[in-house]
Amino acid sequence: MDISADKVKKLRDQTGAGMMDCKAALQEAGGDLEQAILVLRKKGIASASKKAGRTASEGVITSYIHPGSKIGVLVEVNCETDFVARTKEFQDFAHEIAVQIAAMNPQYRSGEDIPAEVMNREREILLDQLATSGKPENVKKQIVEGRLEKWYTESVFMDQPFVKDDSQKMHDFINNHIAKFGENIVIRRYVRFKLGESAE
Repeated sequence: MDISADKVKKLRDQTGAGMMDCKAALQEAGGDLEQAILVLRKKGIASASKKAGRTASEGVITSYIHPGSKIGVLVEVNCETDFVARTKEFQDFAHEIAVQIAAMNPQYRSGEDIPAEVMNREREILLDQLATSGKPENVKKQIVEGRLEKWYTESVFMDQPFVKDDSQKMHDFINNHIAKFGENIVIRRYVRFKLGESAE
């Protein structure tokens, strides 16, 4: 069934779960918002959202240089207390985040960071590619939405598959660690360098 973007956003705002998880939960719940929340809670996706509003101003800045020294990442990962920030487990977690960014090159941290005009442009490009395909409009729409979803999961850090376990998305990996540490965790900012990529 077709789920509106507004409904997905509403569920995301209420639970803090990822866009794709919200969409899947709404489809599973037949479009019912309350049932979709239950679906997410049963999967443990919504549980971390209770901590999501808490201030995370401690943490670490960590770096990762890929073997061969042609790709490097600098990332700030925040938690709530210096006590957690200093643990080896948290520092290992931050390292995993840096490795993910090096490997997957996310263009946006979360779905909220994608400007509306970028999404519209991607949709237009995909529609233009199918303009002369001779396919019915409803089929074109399905193809475009499928390709847009693929582009989204490739471009958005929180919705990318975790490189070391592609059965979970990055927001699952982070939420699992929020539960483990008992603190809110925020991937505040990052920069990825690739040798020569800015050269004319």
